[in-house]
Amino acid sequence: MLQIQNVTIKHKKDLRTILEDFSFTLNAGDRAVIIGEEGNGKSTLLKWIVEPESVESYAEVSGRCILNGERLGYLPQEFPNEELETSVYDYFCKSDAFCVLSPKELGQLAADLGLSLDFFYGQQKMGSLSGGEKVKSQLARILMEQPGILLLDEPSNDLDLETLEWLERFIQNCSRPLLFISHDEILISRCANVIIHLEQIRRKTISRYTVARMGYSDYIDQRTAVFENQEREALSDLRQEKIRQEKFQRIYQQVENDLRSVSRQSPHMGRMLKKKMHAVKAMEKRYQRESEAMRQLPEEEEAIFLKFGEDIQIPAGKVMVDFHLAQLRTADDQRLLAQNIHLFIKGQHKICIIGRNGMGKTTLLRKIADELLQRTDLKAAYMPQNYEELLDLEKNPVDYLAPSGQKEEITKVRSWLGSMKYTPEEMSHPIRQLSGGQKAKVLLLKMGFSGADVLLLDEPTRNFSPLSNPVIRNVLQAYQGVIISVSHDRKYISQVCDQVYRLTEQGLEKVDNISI
Repeated sequence: MLQIQNVTIKHKKDLRTILEDFSFTLNAGDRAVIIGEEGNGKSTLLKWIVEPESVESYAEVSGRCILNGERLGYLPQEFPNEELETSVYDYFCKSDAFCVLSPKELGQLAADLGLSLDFFYGQQKMGSLSGGEKVKSQLARILMEQPGILLLDEPSNDLDLETLEWLERFIQNCSRPLLFISHDEILISRCANVIIHLEQIRRKTISRYTVARMGYSDYIDQRTAVFENQEREALSDLRQEKIRQEKFQRIYQQVENDLRSVSRQSPHMGRMLKKKMHAVKAMEKRYQRESEAMRQLPEEEEAIFLKFGEDIQIPAGKVMVDFHLAQLRTADDQRLLAQNIHLFIKGQHKICIIGRNGMGKTTLLRKIADELLQRTDLKAAYMPQNYEELLDLEKNPVDYLAPSGQKEEITKVRSWLGSMKYTPEEMSHPIRQLSGGQKAKVLLLKMGFSGADVLLLDEPTRNFSPLSNPVIRNVLQAYQGVIISVSHDRKYISQVCDQVYRLTEQGLEKVDNISI
């Protein structure tokens, strides 16, 4: 069991409360998911539970975390930089449990994760692994150590579809308390039985949280029904308030007019009208009390707003991509991944490339990007899996997106950042301090400003919340240009992409159906 008591998290630089007086108990059998917009403190909360000192540089935290001697198994959102130069074998040797497990137990774990038994003994550097292989490695080492409580920050990031299915089964059957953060709406819907929703309302000036012991679909349905009922009641009160005010104004104006016109020769009538005005004033006070008791419209965290590429025109017969690659090899050229790769796109299409982790999807997309970015007959924009490849981490979002420094450009950028739910303070933060989702927003805005007619996207939805992702999918679905993407997000694939290819050792194979 894990108990969190009266936790308040404040952002040191912004002096803004991210989470206030949060209490929660994680019990055996709980599969609790934390959801909320980017920058709402989800990862900070998990980091604080595991190691309070890790958030001291940017957050001030009060409250208690009671573990009752339980060992934590923690999967961070980003792979630790200090482990990148470690060999795979040495990485696992850092866990005492690795040396204790039998070959049979290691083999079963490897099979569950879609790894070979030899993988654990590999000499390649951890930094050379694919994003999915890094996640699998971390999960494998955590599971070897048999922790009493699991804390997983975006465990589905970069996992291939086969391992996602295993992860779903693992979470569904997990008997130990499990607290996780995820952007994958399907994973959340199928696995979570407790919803923890962190919100920032009124332009991020007030924090609010909800704990609902139910599934995600039920939570969304219940929340929608409650908000709709609140809205109906509030609108009804507003209508009644309008009627009251109109009635009061008619009576007040009539009495006031009568008082003005009353004859000085009719003192009795003047006294009667003054007494009537006194009653009108009492009515006004009663109406004011009723107005203060009116039911209010529900307050909900606003969704992000984004659009681009609506004015792009792709001729139906234009060949946009005709990419050939005889061999796809690892970055160190030590291993052949695939061969005879050919991708042909005529007109407007939205392509997704899927495949097992380690097959080289990211490497392939980067090679396609290298070729398309050199083309002069079209404009391409690239969003890598690792945002830091393109972002200048020392600049703030405004300076990065408005390099000219001109007032008109800065105003435009600030307006768009505001539509993506950045506060004025966050706009001035170095990009290095932003969450993964906030960094992704910066890159998406950069692409939107570029006017690109071809987007190359490596896991475009991986760091967006389940509340932002529908907006991102709608924007990309409405985009009038070409999209070439790598993704394992099943909702993204089904809603946005009209063609899916699986990368195999023999090249790209077209896939007719993706089961979600």
